[in-house]
Amino acid sequence: MEDNVTLPAIWPMVKRAVCRRCPNCGKGHLFARYLKQVEHCANCNEQFGHIRADDGPPWLTIIIVGHILGPIMLVALPGSTLPDWMLVTIWSSLALIATMLLLPCAKGLFIAAIWRMQCAGSEK
Repeated sequence: MEDNVTLPAIWPMVKRAVCRRCPNCGKGHLFARYLKQVEHCANCNEQFGHIRADDGPPWLTIIIVGHILGPIMLVALPGSTLPDWMLVTIWSSLALIATMLLLPCAKGLFIAAIWRMQCAGSEK
């Protein structure tokens, strides 16, 4: 990133990143596949290949999914008459689906935050 480039405001950048778009222009894709980030934006040519989000996205995903499903389970389970095997299947499936949907958004958010703070993004 060049020093004289004006960075976008924080909230539009967060919205773009959570929608898995380039945090700079909002038009290019941030991921080539499910969690494989692009080397650079196809629209504005901003470089993202050097940024490593590492353990941040899984941590954020676990926190969010746990805080959403935990209270719902505490309310729903005591009055349930379903068999245990069905409850385990339902709740683990919901947790898996929520995790798979949220993980790319969390990774986009971390990539955008590292990019916005103009950090090196790698251990080099």
